[in-house]
Amino acid sequence: MSLAPRAVLVHRTTEYEELIARHGTHGQAAFFLSSRGRDIDEVAGRHRRAQRALADVAAAVPLRWRTARVERADLDRFLFGPEDVVVVVGQDGLVANAAKYLSGQPVVGVDTEPGRNPGVLVRHGAADAAKLLPHAAAGAAGADELTMVEAVTDDGQRLCALNEIYVGAAGHQTARYRLSSGAAPGTPADTEAQASSGVVVGTGTGATGWLGSLRRQAGDGPRPPQPHEARLLWFVREAWPSPTTGTSLVRGELTEEQRLWLTVESDHLVAFGDGMEGDALGLGWGQSVRVGVAEGALRLVG
Repeated sequence: MSLAPRAVLVHRTTEYEELIARHGTHGQAAFFLSSRGRDIDEVAGRHRRAQRALADVAAAVPLRWRTARVERADLDRFLFGPEDVVVVVGQDGLVANAAKYLSGQPVVGVDTEPGRNPGVLVRHGAADAAKLLPHAAAGAAGADELTMVEAVTDDGQRLCALNEIYVGAAGHQTARYRLSSGAAPGTPADTEAQASSGVVVGTGTGATGWLGSLRRQAGDGPRPPQPHEARLLWFVREAWPSPTTGTSLVRGELTEEQRLWLTVESDHLVAFGDGMEGDALGLGWGQSVRVGVAEGALRLVG
């Protein structure tokens, strides 16, 4: 007998909740905000809308289904199952935060603040949940398959991201490494020792975020991929030339078959995805990591 589907509601602590946790009372939080030219009524209103959307989605879950809730900070400790339907209630970035922990489960993005969020990944209102949940559980026909990026270390650790992966120093200071583009590490024609503030490898979904900013700064480069396209762009941030480090390999693209290899020449570097620095891979001297198109994709219900 198969398990009934489980609706996993992913949300994050609101700014209002964070203020109350920090200052203790509504009045103290209001005083703090007013001293900075802000009104707590606006923050509290956004909190109420987020809570209302979460309650409406929970009420739309079919009675025979199971339900779980997970806060953004707990995603790395939550075990998703193959029968889950993941409902992200919040902003576009929350979908990216959840994506790295999934393995093919359908995702429904619910926008808590239409008009404030771009709505690229949270495409639906809470009122749509009642019809979307059964559709997702039945196979999510027509779902968008969004390309993801992955980093795999030489000792088998793996990290996935929907927007981009950063490899560099934890505090964004100078990172030293040897970079090889599109080939196995050590290939003379494609290898360069570098000192920079890190390397960013991103997808078409991330092309409007950090990756887009780096591309604009570069002034040229390959065409940005579409979100479903199995192609990535990569940029080296602030490469520093010296007698032992170069700046000739600072941007490029990776097709589905290609990889970007980095061999660490610093005491400690990290790799993290979609801004979640607290859930990073640690990389020691001499360790290598390859970055490329991930095997799986995010299945986003349109």
